[in-house]
Amino acid sequence: MALGKYSRVDGRKSSSSYCSTVTLVVFVALCLVGVWMMTSSSVVPVQNVDKPSQESKNEVQTTVNESHDSSASDEDNTSGETNTGTENTIKQFEDNPGDLPEDATKGEANVSVVQEEKSSNSQENTNLPEKTTENVSLEEKPEGKYGKQNAEEEKNSGDASRTDRENGEGQKDEESKTVGKDSEAGETPINDETNSGGQGDSEEGLKGNKSDLNEGEKKSKDNTSETKDDDKGEGQVEENVEQKQDKESPGEKKEVFPSGAQSELLKETATQNGSFSTQAEESKDEKDAHKSSEPNPQIGYSWKLCNVTAGSDYIPCLDNWQAIKSLRTTKHYEHRERHCPEEPPTCLVALPEGYQRSIEWPTSRDKIWYHNVPHTKLAEVKGHQNWVKVSGEYLTFPGGGTQFKHGALHYIDFIQQNVPDVAWGKRSRVVLDVGCGVASFGGYLFERDTLTMSFAPKDEHEAQVQFALERGIPGISAVMGTKRLPFPGRVFDVVHCARCRVPWHIEGGKLLLELNRLLRPGGFFVWSATPVYQKLPEDAEIWEAMQRLTKSMCWEIVSISKDRVNGVGIAIYKKPMSNECYEKRLKNDPPLCEESDDPSAAWNVPLQACMHKVPVDAAKRGSQWPEQWPARLEKPPYWLLSSQVGVYGKAAPEDFTADYEHWKRVVTKSYINGMGINWSTVRNVMDMRSIYGGFAAALRELNVWVMNVVTVDSPDTLPIIYDRGLFGVYHDWCESFSTYPRSYDLLHADHLFSKIKKKCKFEAFVAEVDRILRPEGKLIVRDKVEIISELESLLKAMRWEVRLTYSKDAEGLLCVQKTVWRPKQMATITYAIA
Repeated sequence: MALGKYSRVDGRKSSSSYCSTVTLVVFVALCLVGVWMMTSSSVVPVQNVDKPSQESKNEVQTTVNESHDSSASDEDNTSGETNTGTENTIKQFEDNPGDLPEDATKGEANVSVVQEEKSSNSQENTNLPEKTTENVSLEEKPEGKYGKQNAEEEKNSGDASRTDRENGEGQKDEESKTVGKDSEAGETPINDETNSGGQGDSEEGLKGNKSDLNEGEKKSKDNTSETKDDDKGEGQVEENVEQKQDKESPGEKKEVFPSGAQSELLKETATQNGSFSTQAEESKDEKDAHKSSEPNPQIGYSWKLCNVTAGSDYIPCLDNWQAIKSLRTTKHYEHRERHCPEEPPTCLVALPEGYQRSIEWPTSRDKIWYHNVPHTKLAEVKGHQNWVKVSGEYLTFPGGGTQFKHGALHYIDFIQQNVPDVAWGKRSRVVLDVGCGVASFGGYLFERDTLTMSFAPKDEHEAQVQFALERGIPGISAVMGTKRLPFPGRVFDVVHCARCRVPWHIEGGKLLLELNRLLRPGGFFVWSATPVYQKLPEDAEIWEAMQRLTKSMCWEIVSISKDRVNGVGIAIYKKPMSNECYEKRLKNDPPLCEESDDPSAAWNVPLQACMHKVPVDAAKRGSQWPEQWPARLEKPPYWLLSSQVGVYGKAAPEDFTADYEHWKRVVTKSYINGMGINWSTVRNVMDMRSIYGGFAAALRELNVWVMNVVTVDSPDTLPIIYDRGLFGVYHDWCESFSTYPRSYDLLHADHLFSKIKKKCKFEAFVAEVDRILRPEGKLIVRDKVEIISELESLLKAMRWEVRLTYSKDAEGLLCVQKTVWRPKQMATITYAIA
């Protein structure tokens, strides 16, 4: 600029002294040169050696922003927010140079050196959020932003992350330092684009993303990996924070994906070591493992609607009419048992007409939307017993039952008054309710801090379990027929039957002996039925038969009482805690089971008309009563020995504790505050692949219940789950679950989909997940990146909304929400047509 200025002054002096034409031409030429020099000098200042580095950063930021604007042009609100983000980002780096590492402003010539230095020391990041002063983990990463957003803002944030990742993908060929390439730390971005009608980028997300992109340009490739995490727009903390803190605090537990980098805690190693056998091994008569081809990812997968007789209430393994019609007999309720098709359906179940979002708990205990479960037969048949009534657009539940017309709470308290040792919510924590009706007994036991597994068959009392689940009360569709129930032996503190219509006394008491298998030694059987208090010939005959049977089983009658309010009688029996009575019997009838008969073998195992001995070894499960609730939740069961190897390779008690600590951290740091889930709308939860029940235990403070599913080919840890005061079932996910459609508000699957991929039809399992999840319900998946990617494409084809994706070291996290979308095209399931 100085050169141009002086040239103009010299030109004026010459023009005042000479008037020749030559001089004028020289003057004009000099003026033009001066203008050129002024322009040139204003672009390239030479006074500050730090300026070229800043200029380089600004040029890169311009490139990123232009790419961002281009890729996000079809999103709502993008243009204005992008410009704002650009201005704020540039000002941030211009006004706060102190936030940058010192060697990031040494000039353009030192860029490669700086990157090499930063690559070897990726922990040095002075621009991190304040939360990095704690022991930051992967599970904390989504918390920073989602904890401050409402649901709509979370969707915006997810779209912002998608846009930023697309920008990085487009630049990776031109800029080797850009975000779109896999980092040396092993992180991989996963597209979390929502489906139809995606929301625009939030302003906050764009500002944060651009800021991180700028920072990534002046740091190493490792820091590029950090930036990409922030690019997701979900407040995630960079991976290098974990690396730094691991070095600073090596004794603290890291929080990573199970079966991922933290193999010393959460990588399963004990499946075959003998400490925990699998349910498949225990169940000697289990069907051969299902085999199916592994489908390739199909982004454009075309879902169809199931055309079946059951319509919107379709349960594939209970509505297999082809198998039911071929049964030779139905004497033992074989037609109500599971008959799973060889080819599971890959179609989606329809919604009832007029379906709307379920009413939230606890209001739902008393009323539900009629159109969600549009069945009135039960109200017509049982309305006088206060089971269920029709009231306008609602179905209401007065809290009654056949044996407690005047309310379940009085009935529950009456039981404890007669047998104080029942001690609801302390000694008695886990209850089995046989033939539950609409499950009001279990629904009101929640007030006594007691968890109830309710079950009833899918029979002429239509939708009784469906009513229970819609109300927010646990339940499954099951029947006492020819096979064992899908529970371990010696796990329920109390078994209850109120006019459950089960003929306990017939065929040598085979069905009552199944309850004996399930009942914990010292546990109670509560029988509320007419034979207890009526003198009709039929009732008297049943009572005499039950007296003989229970005596031969060594059950002690602890109470027979009459409830004057409800006008019913209740008999309460207690199972022995030793084998002394068995040994003193004159007749071995019913017989004792063979020593080789495992009482916990339950998957497709025929009923046995025998009794298992009570364990007497102090180190054996069942020899002692668990600690009272809630102490039993957090302590390893007494029978977990240090000599046993746990699922993750540690000593069993340490394994248990490590699992619990892990899930407490995951739930607290990520699931509760980090995913934008409104937990007030969540009531029915399923952990689709539970180990020790740590996930369910970590949710204890929330108003939810969790169905823990232990797969038949996993270590049999379900008895541990029951001993800590939780409950669950055995299941093979190659088959459908015994529940009605739209049963659960939230499904959690930890490394389950990758296992299903190896042994079952993947699309059929995804369709089953859709079947049991309610519209607007959430699915949280933790699995391998390639599985997450394939699953995401299938869910997008269902029009599910992707709420969050994250990846690290080939492990991924996905949170999606189901919508009300249903396909138009139909698929007729011939075996499900009556």
